[in-house]
Amino acid sequence: SKVLFTPPTSRTQRTRKSKMAAIMSASSMGKAVATGATVKSQRSSKASAPRAVCASRASAFGGKQLKMQTRQQRQMAKFAVSATATKGIEKEVMQDEAPTTLLRDDVPDDSMRAKFEKMIRSAQDEICAAIEELDGGKFHEDAWTRPGGGGGISRVLQGGKVFEKAGINVSVVYGKMPPEAYRAATGESKKSDAFIPFFAAGISSVMHPHNPMAPTVHFNYRYFETEAPEGEEEGVPRAWWFGGGTDLTPSYVFEEDVKHFHQTQKDACDKTDEAFYPKFKQTCDDYFMIKHRGERRGVGGIFFDDMNDRAPEELLKLATNCAAAVVPAYVPLVEKHKDDDFTAEQKEWQQMRRGRYVEFNLVYDRGTTFGLKTGGRIESILMSLPLTARWEYDQKPEEGSMEAKALEAYRNPPDWLA
Repeated sequence: SKVLFTPPTSRTQRTRKSKMAAIMSASSMGKAVATGATVKSQRSSKASAPRAVCASRASAFGGKQLKMQTRQQRQMAKFAVSATATKGIEKEVMQDEAPTTLLRDDVPDDSMRAKFEKMIRSAQDEICAAIEELDGGKFHEDAWTRPGGGGGISRVLQGGKVFEKAGINVSVVYGKMPPEAYRAATGESKKSDAFIPFFAAGISSVMHPHNPMAPTVHFNYRYFETEAPEGEEEGVPRAWWFGGGTDLTPSYVFEEDVKHFHQTQKDACDKTDEAFYPKFKQTCDDYFMIKHRGERRGVGGIFFDDMNDRAPEELLKLATNCAAAVVPAYVPLVEKHKDDDFTAEQKEWQQMRRGRYVEFNLVYDRGTTFGLKTGGRIESILMSLPLTARWEYDQKPEEGSMEAKALEAYRNPPDWLA
């Protein structure tokens, strides 16, 4: 399913608007495609990514400080990647069952690559188990590998008792990025025609319940590294970062539910740094704006990207805690509302909000647009989309209605924990 990756930018963090587009975009599940990954199943998921903030920093792996690049340079990197992003990514081979690891044989057990894959594989198992217990149905699994290493595991539950469509996917990708994209992103002046090897791994999910009173959720957590080209110094990543987030998209906004969701995100972030939650919440609100509508996709949550401003182990802990918070943040809300009564009109409102979900994914989501522009597998790219959606001409909710209350929250997100 999805796990889109963003080609490396630099060892420094940059402003949200300026970082180049994602190879692994926090955006949708079926997007392992954008990096060339594929799944047989036709189902769901989603994700996307904003950008973090930092001018320059000493890399934890080297101490060398890199200058911030101009927005124009990073745009050049974006287009360079779009043109050649699939170079060096091998054709997937479907497997009868998921392999023990998707990593190459030469990856040490104590490496960050191995630690991150272990985390996302464990998170996939735990979250799938919780959703199966809630729904009563079983996930369908597709697994694939590539001859040179990497692969993915897509798990989809479609047409369940509780969920219209739910998908949870992990992906490990080895590939090569264009040298001009790397130089534009990092500011490195050394000229070379060699493509830069990269590694990306992540977990991504989107879940769409049947009941309009139960919210949709999306989450994505990922890790990215680049390596030295062949013939150059090896053993140390030239660039690395963590990214991810979890956000909630309810059709009907119940303040108590949204507070529970945000408090759980804050508790997870606070285990690493109490400054994280307010920053990540704002980043999330900004990223999921449907600009042509002047409203957000949902009620937000947390989102971060380009995180490399502290020790990798500390950021692994952050990603691990946030992934572990998905079940306690989300499952109780669906359990609470899955059997609520609803009217035909309320179902129609849910379908219209699903339409907004589709609009965001196809127009703004970095993972989706990247996959479509680079010829990825359509079924995988669009797995995050709901089975059904609706558009009505000039629909406006009645003043004072539950729908109007929800729309106000999408347009002007409050501080839910104030």
